[in-house]
Amino acid sequence: MSRRLAYACAACGATFAKWAGRCEACGAWNTIAEEAGGAPGPQGRRAPRGRAAPLVDLATEEAAPPRRETGIAELDRALGGGLAHASAVLVGGDPGIGKSTLLLQAAASAARAGAKVVYVSGEEAASQIRMRAARLGLAAAPLRLAAETNLGDVLAALEAERPEIAVIDSIQTMWLDHVESAPGSVAQVRASADALVSFAKRRGTAVILVGHVTKDGQIAGPRVVEHMVDAVLYFEGERGHQFRILRAVKNRFGPSDEIGVFEMTGAGLAEVANPSALFLSERESAAPGSAVFAGVEGTRPLLAEVQALVAPSPLATPRRSSLGYDGGRLAMILAVLDARAGVGFGGFDVYLNVAGGLRVTEPAADLAVAAALLSAREGKALPPDAVLFGEVSLSGALRPAAQADARLREAAKLGFTAAFAPPGPGAAGPAPLELRPVADLPGFIEKCFGGIEG
Repeated sequence: MSRRLAYACAACGATFAKWAGRCEACGAWNTIAEEAGGAPGPQGRRAPRGRAAPLVDLATEEAAPPRRETGIAELDRALGGGLAHASAVLVGGDPGIGKSTLLLQAAASAARAGAKVVYVSGEEAASQIRMRAARLGLAAAPLRLAAETNLGDVLAALEAERPEIAVIDSIQTMWLDHVESAPGSVAQVRASADALVSFAKRRGTAVILVGHVTKDGQIAGPRVVEHMVDAVLYFEGERGHQFRILRAVKNRFGPSDEIGVFEMTGAGLAEVANPSALFLSERESAAPGSAVFAGVEGTRPLLAEVQALVAPSPLATPRRSSLGYDGGRLAMILAVLDARAGVGFGGFDVYLNVAGGLRVTEPAADLAVAAALLSAREGKALPPDAVLFGEVSLSGALRPAAQADARLREAAKLGFTAAFAPPGPGAAGPAPLELRPVADLPGFIEKCFGGIEG
């Protein structure tokens, strides 16, 4: 019987009987590739019979899975308190961002604390890992190493060792001999991830998988891998900048959107216990175009500096550039300032940056962005002791932000004495911080700048 071909989408993992330029399941273009194996079976096939699955009541009490702390507090924070027993974690990030360094430090720290840890690399030789460990001061850690890409051999070693923690660097380099595809293909990545997740659940090992990312910042390979694992962490940051953000985008054992903050040093990644103070350490207190945003990442309040530059443009279509903030939302704020507050930016180039390499996604940053733009346009510095937060609506009104009390407490702890924010529940302002409520953008412009001519 001749082998039939199937075609799989690299973005979502959907399979098809024939090739197409666009995936019907997720809408992505040029992501369907040939995959060895049988084509999708005909509809109406009789369902396989099996034993009845056990059912329990919703009110059934069950103990939470035990956790193993890695010894790196910022990593444990992003994981929701440490590595859960029998969990699978996927860590993604740009090349050279520090994924392998962080996981080697975490593995060595857990091994020093008494855990049995195995580190498997499919990209480096064992001697290269030892050299990095020596540079990081981890050479004496009782960590077991392997340099192997055949997942069958890796699973045999893990079955023999029965470690508490296993690190696989990376999932795209692993291959199974019974899958007729090249390493890194959709079929190999999916099959390898399935085998490792099954091992984690069967043997109680916490498995950490390293994943490469595409040019769009998404983890390479089928998206079904992200559904298989229990937690997905993204390592963010600029290569030339010392700050790194570890962000949880999925976590079955804790809150998502929690972050851990690290600083890249000559001795590896160092934890940042107070990221607000670090992000504001080089801030010029009286510079036009600078505003301090009081934000919240997960459960952690975080202050960040928003910087803006507005300059006359010689072009018919002025430039709009944004780093660390969504470009579409920047365009919306510029349009609201023009239409609702009468402050136009049509003849100006606009550049926006969030200092420290931080990426801000919450809408509560709108007021700080608008304030930085207005300050840069007018050449007037904002009050250096004030923070700002609030969502800008299309009508020009300001909407309250969640967890306002946590934002204000963090600002007061760092010495700020005033806050511009829309009135709302929780916005009381601890002493000695004074809350200056603003209901809309025209009111904020009048209160902060004394009015601006368009």
